[in-house]
Amino acid sequence: MDLFEHRLQQINITDAPLAARMRPRTLDEFVGQEAIVGPGRLLRRAIQADQLSSLIFYGPPGTGKTTLAQIIANTTQAHFVAINAVLAGVKEIREAIATAKERRGHYGQRSILFVDEVHRFNKAQQDALLPWVENGTVILIGATTENPYFEVNKALISRSRLFQLKSLTADHLRQVVEQVLKDEGRGYGDRPVQVTPEALDHWVNIANGDARSLLNALELAVETTPPDDQGVVQIDLEIAEASIQKRAVLYDKEGDAHFDTISAFIKSLRGSDPDAALYWLARMVYAGEDPRFIFRRMLILASEDVGLADPQAVVVVSGCAQAFDRIGLPEGQYPLAQAALYLATAPKSNRVLGYFDALAAVEKEREAEVPNPLKDSNRDKDGFGHGAGYVYPHAYREHWVAQQYLPGDLQGQVFYQPSDQGYEGQIRTQTARRREAQLAAAIENGDLLSSAEILSNSPKNAAQERWLQRTLGQAGEYLGRVRDRLFAKTQLQRHHVVLDLNGGSGLLTWEALRQVPEGGVYTYVSTETEAVTLREQMQGLNALQRPMVLWGAIAQVDKILSEQAPEVRFDWIFSRNGFGLVVEKGAIALQLKALLQPNGCIALTENLPRQSQRLYDLIPEGRIESKLRKRWVKAEEQIYATKGGDPFLNWEMDDILNAFQSAGFETHCEVESISHALYITPPLIERWFLAGAERLSYGDRLLQTLSQKEVAQIREVLTQHLSRQTVQWNRAIAYVTAHQNISNPN
Repeated sequence: MDLFEHRLQQINITDAPLAARMRPRTLDEFVGQEAIVGPGRLLRRAIQADQLSSLIFYGPPGTGKTTLAQIIANTTQAHFVAINAVLAGVKEIREAIATAKERRGHYGQRSILFVDEVHRFNKAQQDALLPWVENGTVILIGATTENPYFEVNKALISRSRLFQLKSLTADHLRQVVEQVLKDEGRGYGDRPVQVTPEALDHWVNIANGDARSLLNALELAVETTPPDDQGVVQIDLEIAEASIQKRAVLYDKEGDAHFDTISAFIKSLRGSDPDAALYWLARMVYAGEDPRFIFRRMLILASEDVGLADPQAVVVVSGCAQAFDRIGLPEGQYPLAQAALYLATAPKSNRVLGYFDALAAVEKEREAEVPNPLKDSNRDKDGFGHGAGYVYPHAYREHWVAQQYLPGDLQGQVFYQPSDQGYEGQIRTQTARRREAQLAAAIENGDLLSSAEILSNSPKNAAQERWLQRTLGQAGEYLGRVRDRLFAKTQLQRHHVVLDLNGGSGLLTWEALRQVPEGGVYTYVSTETEAVTLREQMQGLNALQRPMVLWGAIAQVDKILSEQAPEVRFDWIFSRNGFGLVVEKGAIALQLKALLQPNGCIALTENLPRQSQRLYDLIPEGRIESKLRKRWVKAEEQIYATKGGDPFLNWEMDDILNAFQSAGFETHCEVESISHALYITPPLIERWFLAGAERLSYGDRLLQTLSQKEVAQIREVLTQHLSRQTVQWNRAIAYVTAHQNISNPN
C-alpha cells in the first residue's frame, strides 16, 4: 500500500457512516448473539483459538454477520480476503484462490475467504468455490439473509457449519446506543449529545432488532439537529420520530420471511386462534404480500383443515376472494379479514386427507379389477354380463343398501373416518353404521381379505453419528432407556452449554454432545482415571468438538469450574446417580445454582437405594438356615435404615427435592419402578464382598451387624445359587427436573 492509498483509506474511515465506524473490532465489543459467541460457545472458542472451519452466518440485516467476519479478520493469523457476491464474479473468485494457493505454497499460511451476500452467487459461481473449500485451500465464511438450505449449494452447506443470528433485543440496541455516545474516536463521545428515554424507546421499537437501522437514525438525528444555547445536541421524541418513521419489516417474497410468515398464518388458522391469524395477516399485507396468494392458501386450508366439519368454508372463502377481485385495495382488506376470521373460528377436520391414503393404495396395490356389478352395463351387458347384480340404492328406504363398492382385495379398507367436529360429527354415526353393515355383507359373501402394512425408516449415516452410537452402545439397553427418558424432559437447543455432573460412563455426555453441536459440553468426573479414559474415547472427535473434562470431588465442583472455566455458565446441568454420592445435598444444590444461567435448569436421574433390589430376596426360603436368614434380612435392611444406616444409601427422594426447593428451584419428580434381567457373574459376587476398597462393600456393611462366619455363609449361598444365573433385578429410578424459581431467588 503506497502513501496515497493509505491516505484514501483513512479518509474513507473518517467519512464512513456511523454504523460502519462503530463496527465492533473484538468479541468483547460485540453486542448480542450470546447463543453462538457467548462464553463457552463453540464459535467463540474457535475464533479465540484461530481454528476455524468453513462457516455460514445466516440472519436478518443488522444482526452482526459482517461484523463477526471482521472480528475474525482482526483475530486470525490467516490471510483474509473479503468479496461481495453482488459485485464479484468467477474472475474475483479465481484471483482469490490463486492468492490463497500462493500463500499456502510459499508461506504455509491459511486463507479465509469471506463472501458477503453469498446467496447472490449463482450455481456456477458457487461450484467454482467448492473444490477449493473441499481441499482446504480456502476457509469459506459466507454471510446471507436468506435461508442457506434453499439459496446455497448443498455441497457447500455440507462442508460448512451454519450459525443462525437472531434479531437484537431491546437491551442489546440500548447497549449499542450507549457505546456510540461514549466512544470518542468513532462515535459521539467527544460531543455533548443527550437522548431522551422516549426518543431511545422509539428508535429501539422501530429498529425492530436491526442495529444498522438504529445507528442510521441516530446519525441522522445528531447530524441534522443544531446545538442548543449550552452547545448540547438534544434529541427528543419528535426528532427521533422524524429520523426513523416506519418500522423496517424483513419480508422478501422469495425468501424465508415470506414462507415463515404465511406458515405462521396458516398454523394460526388451523389452531383456531383468530387474534394470531389477524396479526400475521396484517403483517403480510403491511409488507406488500399479494392478497391473491393469501386467498389461494386460505382456499387450500378450507378443504384441508376444515373440510366437511364446515362445508360452507370453501364457499365463504371463494365468495370473499371474488369480492376482493371486484373492490381491490384498500377496501378489499375487509373480505380478506372476513375469510381469515371465518376459517379461524370454524370447526376443524383434516379427514379429507383420506383421499391421499386412497391414492397411496392405488400406487402400492396391484391394479384391482372393477367389481362386476359396478361395471358399465350399457355396452356389453348381454355379452359379458357387466353390471349384473348391481342394486339400485334409490329403490330402498333411506336410499341406501349394503353392497360391494371397493375391489375385492380392498374390502374393509378405511380411507375416510369422520371427525366429531361440526357437520362431520352429525354424519359420523351414520357413516360408521353403514360401514359396519357393508363389512358384514362382505364377510357373509367371503370377500373380506386381510392386508399387510409395511413401515420403514432410514437413519442418518454421518461418521460422527456412527462414532457416538458405538460409544453409547456400550452402555447397554437399560442405560439407553434411562438416558432417553432423561433427555426427553429437557428442551436442549443446539447452542446450549451443558454440564454432565457425574460423567464417568460418558452416557449423558455423548448424548449432550449430539444435541448441542454449536454449544459446549463439560463433563465432570470423580477421579483422574475416569478423566483419562474419557479423553481417550474422545480422540475420534475434532479438538473443538471434544467435551472439556474436569475431575474432582462433586462437593468441589464450583471451585474447580471457577478455576478452569470461570466465565462459563450452563443452560443445563445433567447428573446420573451423582447426588447419592454427597451427604450435604443442600450445599451441592446451591453450588449448582451458581453455575447456571439465569434461566438454566437441572435434570437428574437417581437410583433410589431404599427401594432397590434386596439380595436376600433372590434366595428362596429353605436354601439358607431360617435363623440366619432372619438375621440377614435385618442386617441388610439396617443398611438402608434412616437412623444408623449408610448415609450414601439411606436417603429418600424428598431429601433431594427439599434441597433444590430450599435453593430456590421449582421441582418435578417422577419415580419409575422397573425390572430387568441381570446376569450374575462370579466377579460381580466378588465385588459385593470386596474388602479394603475406598467405599464400603455390601459385605463390609453386613459385618457391622453380623459375624465374619455369618457373612461367609451368606456369600457361599449367593455363589452357589446365583453364580452364572440370570435373575430379575428390581429397582426404582427417580427423574427430577429443577427450574429456577424467579419469584423465590434465595
